[in-house]
Amino acid sequence: MERSDKSVGIWIRVSTEDQARGESPEHHEMRARYYAEAKGWNVKEVYHLEGLSGKDVMDYPETKRMLTDIRSGHISGLIFSKLARLARNTRQLLDLADIFREHNADLISLQESIDTSSASGRLFYTVIAAMAQWEREETSDRVKASVPVRARLGKKLGGQAVFGYEWKDNELIPNEKEAPVLKLLFELFREQHRKKTVAKILNDRGYRTRNGSKFSDSTVTRLLMDSTSKGIHRMNYTKSLGENRNWELKPEGDWIMRPVPPVVSQELWNACNAILTEQEKKNVKPTKKAVHLFTGFAYCHCGGKMFVPSNSPKYTCHICRNKIDEADLETIFHEQLKAFVFSPEEMYKAFEQTDHTIREKEELIASMEKESKKLAIEMDKMMQLYIDGEIPKEGFGRRYNPLDERKKQLEDQIPELQGEIDFLRIQLLSKDEILTETKDLYSKWQDLERESKRTIIETITEKIIINSDEIHIHLNYIPSPSKLMAFGQHNHMDS
Repeated sequence: MERSDKSVGIWIRVSTEDQARGESPEHHEMRARYYAEAKGWNVKEVYHLEGLSGKDVMDYPETKRMLTDIRSGHISGLIFSKLARLARNTRQLLDLADIFREHNADLISLQESIDTSSASGRLFYTVIAAMAQWEREETSDRVKASVPVRARLGKKLGGQAVFGYEWKDNELIPNEKEAPVLKLLFELFREQHRKKTVAKILNDRGYRTRNGSKFSDSTVTRLLMDSTSKGIHRMNYTKSLGENRNWELKPEGDWIMRPVPPVVSQELWNACNAILTEQEKKNVKPTKKAVHLFTGFAYCHCGGKMFVPSNSPKYTCHICRNKIDEADLETIFHEQLKAFVFSPEEMYKAFEQTDHTIREKEELIASMEKESKKLAIEMDKMMQLYIDGEIPKEGFGRRYNPLDERKKQLEDQIPELQGEIDFLRIQLLSKDEILTETKDLYSKWQDLERESKRTIIETITEKIIINSDEIHIHLNYIPSPSKLMAFGQHNHMDS
């Protein structure tokens, strides 16, 4: 069961060659909308780049608007017809994938059957990340020898200035807009002693980070610990580990310290960092309470969601007070997992049914496209006869309009069928991965960390319905027969 609250955008960049082949922007948009509908997603935005080159898409206003929507969380996925329509430049494609991965957003390419919201699609992210990392390492090897030299000369080493500052004429100076916010951050922390409280106050007052995001406790910590704000700018003190954007400190002998104009006093900086140090010693940072394994998936037979109260080990329905022990529910789920893992023939049966449905729909599309071409030829002939005066005006519309109406019906139905095929094909591509990854789930379940168990439950579970005497667990790793049947019925009704 897909998240119905997931918001996505549609990327429309159709070349003149595509349009000459009859692939209109409207056709691509309809196909993407039908795919989103099949996934239960909400289409929030459509980005139009018709007729624009794909060699340098990053500078287009629509690209910038799309990336702003990704960074702000307005959309969390982008649907497009194929990778070449997103960007032809490999470097830009890697950059876009990097941005999407950083903001937990999904890329959905219909032609290549890539949907990174699915298990198989996430493999695409892994490959893209590996390619991007290789290129970053190649670049790093070429330039890292010059970094210490540039740092000692006081030159900019690349990247953005820390919040509160800006580079101007190769000098790091306080930013007129951000510096007062940075100073306020320090003053609030000295008063409140709580990073989350400081972040909330800043956000409630309408302040945002440089990229427009809300302040978080981790952002507050990073800014408080950066010595730049007190007038000492560290350079050449970290290096990238290359994975998930992690960094580690270099030996102190490699650090370059340069004086810059301070934003806060030495006294204020020292007071705030003393508080941080004391909190670290006392380990006062509250630990995040672990999410119960089946929270969000457990439903009572009466329709209400079931939760684990703080004073009970049982999932409880607040409507009818139906209860089940958390440990008992995990045991039942474990047994259901055994049936799921050790019944590959049932899975393949569903896969074969999906494959059969896809073939039927493809055959129907081919037939409809053939009919559409014949209609276009017949309409052209009729139009020519009318121009030549061989068909009277009063009879032309009566003969021409039914052909035009049928052609429009086909133009609406074809992208809808293609959207359904895209949905089914992406599901089908997961079959080998499913069998491989789930092979040892049952036998190793008890040894898994709680977080890993939760991840597996989120990945393969649709819903758990709990009655007083029975439990129904619905797994969604593959399209259910009922969903496939629904697609088939919908197809027949439309045809």
